[in-house]
Parts: sequence; structure tokens; C-alpha cells
Amino acid sequence: MSKESKAIVTGGAGFIGSHLIEKLLSKGYEVICLDNFDPYYSTQTKKRNVELYLKNDNFTLVKGDIRDIVLLKDLFCGVDYIFHQAAQAGVRTSVDNPMKPHEVNATGTLNLLKTALDFDIKKFIFASSSSVYGQISYLPFDEQHPTFPVSPYGVSKLMAEHYCRVFSELYGLKTISLRYFTVYGPRMRPDLAISIFTKAALQNSSITIFGDGSKTRDFTYVDDIVDANMIAMHKGKGEYNIGGGHSISIMDLADTIISVTGSTSDIVFKECIKGDAEHTLANNEKAKRELDWKPMVTINDGIRKYVDWMISQNK
Repeated sequence: MSKESKAIVTGGAGFIGSHLIEKLLSKGYEVICLDNFDPYYSTQTKKRNVELYLKNDNFTLVKGDIRDIVLLKDLFCGVDYIFHQAAQAGVRTSVDNPMKPHEVNATGTLNLLKTALDFDIKKFIFASSSSVYGQISYLPFDEQHPTFPVSPYGVSKLMAEHYCRVFSELYGLKTISLRYFTVYGPRMRPDLAISIFTKAALQNSSITIFGDGSKTRDFTYVDDIVDANMIAMHKGKGEYNIGGGHSISIMDLADTIISVTGSTSDIVFKECIKGDAEHTLANNEKAKRELDWKPMVTINDGIRKYVDWMISQNK
């Protein structure tokens, strides 16, 4: 890797993006963080995520939106890699407002791809989601599983994947789509289950589960996600599952967090929310075979790491 290698991380002030920037800077890359600091969750949290990098000469913070093509053209000169992490997140949010995820996740991705064609970009690495699968035909999901999203968020991510594929096939732009399975870890979004459950458990307050707790998720620790992105710069094309490879029920997740924290929290149940997938579980064989990637952090170890981090933040 030459010292001149430059990368853009869209959504770089967010959870996954900030971890990816940390890794890139540690490897000597010049990094542009593009983030619009959308108030979907605390902008102060996002500012703290990148605060330490501001002193690094290889780091540039740009406040801007991926829907602004004029801005993108100004930023792309000399860039080698694009890590597209920016998105309007939230399955449940997308059910209430389907227009915004379409504009950001689909149209925004198209803007980035179109701009990338005008520059000598080596690789476009897209953060997709297991939400593209949606309706279950079989488990675990492999990349050949039918894609039948059950939320506007899932639809928008699938559209973005198709744009990546078409730009690769039609125009020769090297692209790869990494289908993340429920990422967690330090700095994670406050609206995700592990974050909500852990905060409640540390306060010994009630943990709320929507539904009966039988839904299952394949949780993936953020370090494993970052490793997959770093590998994807030089290997692979098309779509890849990037998941923990093991599922856990929401009930068992809550019980595990209560146990790890030594909490006295009780569990309460509320009506299931529309748009939530029933189950997710990744078949990672394609990523193992073609990217030489596999998850290294188990759910139990990951939860302990996250709880330790949460406790350190509250001291």
C-alpha cells in the first residue's frame, strides 16, 4: 500500500464508519470522512466518534450529503477507495417514512457510483444489509437465497446493490456489496437492541421485547465487519454475507445481557412491530472461500466487550 492511497468513508462519523476510519488511519491511509450529521440519533455522539482523528494529518472531515453531486465531484479527485457506509438506517423508521431511505440509500448510492465513473476509483465497497433477504425460504441465508425485503429499508438496500452490480457489468467499475448481519459493538447506534438492553440492564430497569422473544438474529461484532471491509479492497466482487454465523433469540439475548451485567432487570413484552424480520442467519461460506474472511468474535465475547465499554463510558 503506497502512502498516497486515499479513501473516502461515507457516513464516517457513524458507528461502523468511525471504526473503519480508525483502522484505515492505523494502516497509513489518507482518509476523507463524509458525513451529513443527520439527527437520526445524537449528532454529539457522531462528533465524539471522530474527535480523536481530527489531530491526524491524514484525516479530513467534510460535512456534506451524498445527495449533493457537486460536492462529490470536488471530493473524489485522487481517491482510490470508496467505503460507502452512509445510509438512512432503521427498519422501523422506514416503515413510517419510506421516502427518506429511498432518497438516501438508493438515490444517494447512485450519485456516488455515477461520480466514481469520472475518477480512477480502484474499488467501491458498499455496506449492504441482511434486510435484502426479508421473507425466509430457508436458513441460513446464502447469497443465492431469494431477495424479498419486508421493509422499505430492505428495498432501498437491494436497489443500491443492483446499482453496484449494473455499474460493474456495464461500466467496469469494481464494486462489492457486503451484506451485514446486525452489527454491534462500541459506539453502536442507541436504537439497536443490544444497546437498549445493555443500558436498561446497567440501570436495573425493565427490558422491553417487542413480540414474544422468539425472533432470532445473527449478530456480528464490529471488528469483524471492519476486517471484511479491509479485505474487500483487494478481493471479491458481487455480494457477500458478512455475519456472525450463529443466531440467538431476542429472549436469550436479553437473558445473556442480564447475566453478564449482573442486573436485576425484569423483561416485559409489547406488541410486535411491522417490518421486522422473523429470523436472520448468515451462511458465510462464500466470504470464507473468496475473501478468506470469517467472524472471529462470538456473541458472548462480543457482549462482554460491549458491556465493558459501556461501563467505561459511564465512569
